[in-house]
Amino acid sequence: MTKFRPCIDLHAGQVKQIVGGTLSDQDSQLRTNHTSKLPASHFASLYRDNGLNGAHVIMLGPENEAAAQEALRTWPGGLQLGGGVTAENARQWIELGAEKVIVTSYLFPEARFSLDRLKAVLVTLDNDEGKMVIDLSCRRTDGRWMVAMNKWQTLTDMEVNQESIKLLEPYCSEFLIHAADNEGLQNGIDKELVIKLGQWCTKPVTYAGGARDIQDLDLVRDLSARRVDLTIGSALDIFGGSSVTFAECVRWNQQQSSQ
Repeated sequence: MTKFRPCIDLHAGQVKQIVGGTLSDQDSQLRTNHTSKLPASHFASLYRDNGLNGAHVIMLGPENEAAAQEALRTWPGGLQLGGGVTAENARQWIELGAEKVIVTSYLFPEARFSLDRLKAVLVTLDNDEGKMVIDLSCRRTDGRWMVAMNKWQTLTDMEVNQESIKLLEPYCSEFLIHAADNEGLQNGIDKELVIKLGQWCTKPVTYAGGARDIQDLDLVRDLSARRVDLTIGSALDIFGGSSVTFAECVRWNQQQSSQ
C-alpha cells in the first residue's frame, strides 16, 4: 500500500532541503531550498507523534552525526539512518537507535558495485536483512537510470533495472531511491521510474524526487499499483513549502489505511 514517508535531511548539522543535483564538495555550488531553525529532534517527534514509521534521516556530508543521534534518541527504533554507513559503523548506528541503516556509496568502491561489501555490512547486522535498506538513488543517463554516489555526483557501473533489483533483494528489507535530477526542484516526479519500480520490486521501495503536491501521492499510488511509497520534501509546509501541508499527508495516509 502506497504511503507518505517523511525525511530529515541533514547538511552541516542542520535540517535542510537541498536541490539534489547541486550537492558537491564545493559549498558555493549548493542550492538550498530551506534551512530549518528547528533541530532534527523536532521532526523526529513530529513523525513519531503522527505514527509515520519508515522515515529516513540522511546525513549529507560531514558534521551531521550529532544531529542524527539526537533524532534517533528522540524516536529510538522508529527512524532509518543513511549517509556514510559502512561495515565498520552500521551496527553502531543500530545500537544508537536506528531501526534500519541505509547503505549507498560504501557498496561502490571506485564506483563499481561490490557484492562482498554488501555482504560485509550484512554480517555486522547479524545477517538480518530486516535492518538493511539499499539506497539506489540515481541519475538518468542515455535513457537509463544509473546509481549515483558521493552526494549523487559520481555515476557508478550499476543500472537500476529488473536485474539489479533481483540481485539485491535477498540482502535487504527495502529500497530507497532518490531521482537525483528531480530532487528539490518540485517539477514533478519521474513517472517512468515510478512505474518501473512498481513492476520490478517485490520488497518495499520509497521514491523521492520532484513531488510538489498532495496529488503526487495519488499519482504514485496509481502508477505503481500501490507498491511504491513517496517522500515529499521541499514542497511541504514544514520545510518552507507552500503547495502541500504535513497535515494533509498525514490524513492521506490515514485514509489509505482505512480503505
